[in-house]
Amino acid sequence: MVKVVSSPVSSDPALMGGTLVFQGTRVPAQTLLDYLQDGFSLERFLREFPSVSRQDAEEFLRLARTDASHS
Repeated sequence: MVKVVSSPVSSDPALMGGTLVFQGTRVPAQTLLDYLQDGFSLERFLREFPSVSRQDAEEFLRLARTDASHS
C-alpha cells in the first residue's frame, strides 16, 4: 500500500523568491513559527491569515516538531 502525503507548504523560486509558503498562499511558513515564538496563539495567526487553513497550520507544526526531534 502506498500512502501519499501532501505537504501543507511549498517553495517555488518564481513565488516570493522560493520562500517556504503555505500551499495556495503567499504566507511564509516562518510567520507561523514567529507568531508562536512571540507568544501568540495559533487562533490569532489563523484570524490574521485567513488564507491558511487550520489543517495546514497544524500539519506544518507537526512536521516541524518531527523534523526538530530528528536533528
